[in-house]
This record gives sequence, structure tokens and C-alpha cells, in this order.
Amino acid sequence: MADAPLVGIVLVSHSGPVAEAVAALATGLAGGGTTAPVAAAGGTDDGGLGTSAGLISAAAERVDRGAGVALLADLGSAVLTVKALLAEGDELPDGARLLDAPFVEGAVAAVVTASAGADLAAVEAAATDAYTYRKV
Repeated sequence: MADAPLVGIVLVSHSGPVAEAVAALATGLAGGGTTAPVAAAGGTDDGGLGTSAGLISAAAERVDRGAGVALLADLGSAVLTVKALLAEGDELPDGARLLDAPFVEGAVAAVVTASAGADLAAVEAAATDAYTYRKV
């Protein structure tokens, strides 16, 4: 499985620094060795708060290795922007999928699972399962 293409991960946030920080956390927790490709797509084109379809599309293209691209979004318009890109059909790589998962915990689970060589369905399952993580 080591030579198989890895699922790419795109973290979509209203804030560039938040997306970058979650990407750094998730890749750091994935451990050594091969890490799935991860890209942050945060904020607007001019660095403000919001979302940018162009930044999301570019990030998805950067992480696409042929095994699918998992997109995790933080809040309302980030989710809506990803959904609109998916509906357009040609703005994201084939196999791109929005995951219904918590942003931080889901990102960590997705990156760790993808880095182990899992397919997109397993990455989605791991990220979605992060909703069940209890803290008390």
C-alpha cells in the first residue's frame, strides 16, 4: 500500500491562520514517515475573513494524487462554498468529497488515516467518527 496514491486533504476555514494551524496540527500528529498531502484554504483572496472558491479549488488541485480529495470545512459559508464547487462539477478534482466532520478532530483523523494509505471511504469514516469523541 506504500506505493498507492494517498487521499489529499483540504482544510477550508474562514481564517487563513486557523486553516494553516489545523493543517500543521494534523500533519504533526500523523507522525513520521509518509504524510498525506494537506492544504489549507482559509480566508479570502486578499487575506481577510471569509471563503474563496479560487483558494479552495487551487488547494484541491495541489493535494490531488488520484485517490480522491477530502474537504473539511469549519462554518456555514465555507460549507456552502464547497457544496457549490462540487455542484459545478468541474471546479474540483474527480473524487472530491465534502466530509461531515468536526473541523479539528476530523482533520486529525482524516490526515492520520489518509497517511496510513486508507482509501477515501475510510478517511471519511474516520473523520465522521470524530463526532463521537467524548471529552468527559
